[in-house]
Order: sequence, then structure tokens, then C-alpha cells
Amino acid sequence: MRVLVTGGGGFIGAWIIRRLAEAGHDPVVFDMHENRGKVAEIAGRDLADRIDWHVGDIVRTEPVVAAAQGCDGLVHLAGVLTPACRDNPVLGAEVNLIGTLNAFLAARTHGIHNVAYMSSMGVFGPDDGAEPRPTTLYGAFKLGAEHSARAFHAEDGINSTGFRPYVVYGPGRDVGISAGATLACEAAARGEAYTIPFTGPIDMIHADDVARIFLSAVESPPEGANAVTLLGRETDTTAIARTINELAPEARIDAAGPPMPIDGPKAEPALARLFPEWQPMTLKQGLSDTIAFYRSRT
Repeated sequence: MRVLVTGGGGFIGAWIIRRLAEAGHDPVVFDMHENRGKVAEIAGRDLADRIDWHVGDIVRTEPVVAAAQGCDGLVHLAGVLTPACRDNPVLGAEVNLIGTLNAFLAARTHGIHNVAYMSSMGVFGPDDGAEPRPTTLYGAFKLGAEHSARAFHAEDGINSTGFRPYVVYGPGRDVGISAGATLACEAAARGEAYTIPFTGPIDMIHADDVARIFLSAVESPPEGANAVTLLGRETDTTAIARTINELAPEARIDAAGPPMPIDGPKAEPALARLFPEWQPMTLKQGLSDTIAFYRSRT
């Protein structure tokens, strides 16, 4: 399959591109820049250099449609995070909501019958996670994208799966407050101190687990318009710091700061129903692999 990955030059995009290529698919990237460094870091320089790479703005329909020509599947990742949405709400809406519309319009134009896209547990607020009730603009835009995906299914028959992770960690994660766990692993690999800049309970999922379930959604897409909370391993920052310090005794990792403003679901029945063979790795394994990755580069 030839698969367009919007936002493919980023951290999660690099992991998905790696998994797509390993499975024998042909990834195509659409991004606002041609910096192939993250893909090279995660998936290898040879793959990064030979990828068909389109540079354009996700908020403009025409270049997204052009990039999708000849593709059989579409992975939509392009977006901006919570701080950018707070600082510039109009830009946040353009990228996270209008950009999603453009991805689906590209699918509709070229007869691509399935879209796997990145939503977020940010669609839930700080309450009990019983229903989406975001208290951030980022979460509001992501929830709007989910509703738009349902409309494209109802009106155009495009199947879709939107994945809602909480904290994605692993090699290559270096942007956003929730990058703290990964940056702690990088500091631990150097034997340095680091303070994770938030506290409290969170759900952690390794980037390769995210990549594997996106691959499943591309190869065996579920019917309908699905929005699935992508649960990894429930933990808290105290346990994360303790585990990293155990894995790297020379490290000095702790956590401080306010908790994350999200209290999402603690269970997701649809996950096992739609992707019965997928299981996330343990937190200890994921942190160990991340530390090992950064040690290999010191």
C-alpha cells in the first residue's frame, strides 16, 4: 500500500513510517517542512532519504489533495499542541480542525476509503472521563475533528479511526510538557538530574505501541467512524521517576508541578473489540528501551 502520512516529519510520524516500511508499505510524507531528521533518527537515514516528501500547509486543501494522489491509505497526524492552541486559538483551529477536514477531503477526492487519525485524550476534561468535556482549546478542536470524521462517514462512507492517547513517550519525543518522561530518560542515560514538570496520575503509552495500532488500522480498518481512547499503562509521575532511577542508578529524576488537566477513561472496551491482538508494552520495558536508545547515542 502507498500511505500518506500528514505530519510525518514529527515524532509519532517517524515511528509510524518505520512500522509501515517494515510491513512492506510505501509511506508518503506531507509536512510543513522537509526536515527528515526525526525520521532518520527513528527509522534510519536510508528510508528518510528515499521517502516521497511533500512540503505544504495542512490548512490549504489543494496541496493535501495533491499529496494524496495515488495513495491507498491515509494517516493524519498534522497538528499543534495545547500551548500553541492557547497562544493562538485561530491557528490552533486552522491546523487541528481545518487540517483534519482537508485530510478527509483528500481521501474523498481520491477514493481512499479509510483514514486513521490522531485525536487525543485531551477531549476529556479534568472531571471523571465519563464523556468528552474538554477544558482546553486543543481538546475542543480535537473533539470537533472527531465529529467531522463521523460526518464524512455518514455522508461519504469514509471509514475512520481516531486514536486518543494521553502521554506518548519514547525515543524522539522532545516537544510539549508531556515530553517530560522521555526527557527524563534522556537525562538518565547521561547520568544527569531532571525534574518531570508535572505530577499526578497519567496514562503512558510508548510511541512504538502507537505505531503498531496505526499500522493495524491501515491494514485492517474497522468499519464506521470510531474514536478510541488509546490506553497504555496507568501510572503516576512518582512511579515513573522511581522506575527510571532504578533502571539508571546514576540518574537523579524527580517530579514537580501541577497535574495534567485531564481525567480520561480508565477502560476502553472498543480497543480490544476493534484491535484484539494489540497489547501495549509494560512501562518498565518502555522506559528501559528509551534509556537504552539514548545511551546508544552518548
